[in-house]
Amino acid sequence: MPRHYDDSQQHSTNAKTRRQQEDQRRMAFRRAIETYSEERRLNQELSDYLDAASANFWQGASASAGARQSVRQVR
Repeated sequence: MPRHYDDSQQHSTNAKTRRQQEDQRRMAFRRAIETYSEERRLNQELSDYLDAASANFWQGASASAGARQSVRQVR
């Protein structure tokens, strides 16, 4: 005699699996966005730092060049 299976259990298992997969995809997407945002912020900070460092370098270089020129004129 054939058995009659309850399809509701299989349906709820499939729905639960599908929801878990959707949650995993959603969390991976969210982590990717957060990683991108963090990298962008760090790159901006690094760029600001390098801009300030290069400005200080060129100011120091021009000041020392000016000092060398004034020493040559004094001699």
